[in-house]
Amino acid sequence: MEMKLFLLQRLTAMIMVPFIFVHIGVIVYAVRGGLSAEEILGRTQGNWLWIAFYSLFVISASIHAPIGIRKVLKEWAGMRGRTLNLVALVLGLLFLVLGLRAVIAVGGL
Repeated sequence: MEMKLFLLQRLTAMIMVPFIFVHIGVIVYAVRGGLSAEEILGRTQGNWLWIAFYSLFVISASIHAPIGIRKVLKEWAGMRGRTLNLVALVLGLLFLVLGLRAVIAVGGL
């Protein structure tokens, strides 16, 4: 199982790299362009491309981060077995729900 999680975390990292660059680029563009929050939301709300983009970003991050946190808890806190896996699963679901709620809010759904 550890090898599968290792590979899954590396796969999600590769998926997230372009998302991170685009996300940072958009932030820089918005700040340098002097866009207000209202103007940014005006451009993102109802835009299915941005909704899909950020949904995939959130899904990838919701898989990637809990695997890393699981590893830290295993090595540093000595957690093992079902408890460790349950904590990672709950964190992943929490990240997914909170992230998708943000996508829905920014996307205007």
